[in-house]
Amino acid sequence: MPLPTVPLAGHHVGRLGYGAMQLPGPGVWGPPADRNAAIAVLRAAVDHGVTHIDTAGFYGPHVADELLREALHPYPADLLIASKVGVVRGPDRSWLPAASPSALVEQVHDNLRRLGLDRLDLVYLRVGGDGLLDHDPTPFEESWGTLADLADKGDIGHLALSGITPGHLPRAEDIAPVAAVQSRFSLFDRSGAAVLAACAAHAWEPLPFVPYFPLGGAGAQRRHPRLTAIADRVEASAEQVALAWLLAQHPAILAIPGTRDAAHLAQNMAADEVRHRLTGLDLAELDAIAIATADA
Repeated sequence: MPLPTVPLAGHHVGRLGYGAMQLPGPGVWGPPADRNAAIAVLRAAVDHGVTHIDTAGFYGPHVADELLREALHPYPADLLIASKVGVVRGPDRSWLPAASPSALVEQVHDNLRRLGLDRLDLVYLRVGGDGLLDHDPTPFEESWGTLADLADKGDIGHLALSGITPGHLPRAEDIAPVAAVQSRFSLFDRSGAAVLAACAAHAWEPLPFVPYFPLGGAGAQRRHPRLTAIADRVEASAEQVALAWLLAQHPAILAIPGTRDAAHLAQNMAADEVRHRLTGLDLAELDAIAIATADA
């Protein structure tokens, strides 16, 4: 059954995509333990109908992009590869903000080269609005304007934002359109709720909202009695139900769960079908889990 699609950066992509963050080694650093398995899971994602893959040059660093190219280049015409800039990795495996104009230009050109593309269809500027990354000293408008200039030159098709606060949206749109927004959001982590609300209430139409860490708190999902009871009733895993709940929050949500395992990938891709098995009472119970977690 084809996955429902949402317009994103000139494409129509399935609401369930694939996040490449788990492809590198532990700590998102270095090569995977099994390179062949990593390549196989990327090819399996496309076989399962995935048309939206999220990556970044700082995953590895460079490992995820190089695996993507080896597995899928030349890329299917309907595949949207989204990348992120604004971060580099330190020699101690730290995540460092790097959003000066020169750093962003270097990152974009490096991504083009490693992915084997003439243009990056969608590029997120990763900023420190979610508490997971320090703020870069470069003014936000200067960083965003640099990416807008690269879009004018044809290196980038569409611009997007990652890790923002709601206040970043109007500041960005004074300079260039925003095609999508990423924020931390899952059944067990509602910290991006205000950003989702801003995307849903966007002036022209809802902005695509791409939650990262969509299975945040996976261990808690497997243990939570209310969640596991619902999962047992609908004959699904707790992770599938958590993804189904996520998709039910708004039609513009695009989930990008990542995995190194082809069987787990197939389970993730079935989450939209699981969504249709959930009743209104199920969703209300899941909402209560989310609210209780946010208030804890």
